[in-house]
Amino acid sequence: MTVQVFGHKSPDTDSTGSPIIWAWYLNEIKGVAAEAKLLGEPNTEAAFLLERWNLDKPEIIADVTDDQAVVIVDTNNPAELPANINGADVQAIIDHHKLVGGLETKGPIDITIRPLACTATIMYDLIGDDMAKMPEAIKGAALTCILSDTLEFRSPTTTDHDRAVAEKLAADLGIDIAAYAAEMFAAKSDVSSFSDAELLRMDSKEYAVEGTKFRVSVLETTAPAVVLDRQASLMETMTTVASEDGVDQVLLFVVDILNEEATLMVPNDLVKAVAEKSFGVTVEGDAVVLPGIMSRKKQIIPNLKV
Repeated sequence: MTVQVFGHKSPDTDSTGSPIIWAWYLNEIKGVAAEAKLLGEPNTEAAFLLERWNLDKPEIIADVTDDQAVVIVDTNNPAELPANINGADVQAIIDHHKLVGGLETKGPIDITIRPLACTATIMYDLIGDDMAKMPEAIKGAALTCILSDTLEFRSPTTTDHDRAVAEKLAADLGIDIAAYAAEMFAAKSDVSSFSDAELLRMDSKEYAVEGTKFRVSVLETTAPAVVLDRQASLMETMTTVASEDGVDQVLLFVVDILNEEATLMVPNDLVKAVAEKSFGVTVEGDAVVLPGIMSRKKQIIPNLKV
């Protein structure tokens, strides 16, 4: 049976590129038939990755069948995975997020969860000497993943190892990191073709705080004004998205990559209270700027209070 390799729903660059990397490794190095899959449309930066390195877009799947062999990457959270994930034959997990719990497996499996900024960095280490056999397109995917997840080393999740791996890959590919990252972030920032609902779901994760369910959405951009100009309609659409997705509130953080700050939209008293309790700010009006806030994983989710 062909192993399906996939990341989380609302696939970002890491959840698009890392399945491709690991499927290459299983096929070409381990001799195991494998295919990369997606659990939704990739975001604009992930689409840029596929086009820039001439990689085929993985098939989008809605669910997995009973006993389907799978490898999960860039998440271990059942809420971000297919509904029947516990019916599948999960063979491995490769991730860099906290352990959530709730997954069941058919037997013992390989689990690698490391405190690094990017799944692709972990894969670089696991592949080891066989990296020498990796084609340029796959190396390019790995570099793109690392630069995306670290926001070109600006994110507080960045480790010295992530930086070293990215610099090694860039040197192998003859790529200038600053120039390439600027291309990536320009692609990420082009959200003109997306509806408000698509923007709110594009890079989002569900998270509960003391019984209150949130969809925590992050839009990383070098052009925050483009998103903030749509604030009124985005805040209206939050109600619809929350109702459709079965959460109490959507939290939208617009991360300004270059100025290294986030703007949280504040549509109501609940979000105002969350902002003030979580980030020690005083909210006046329908938005608040949070200096230095760049990472949902390290700075937003751990601090959320209601």
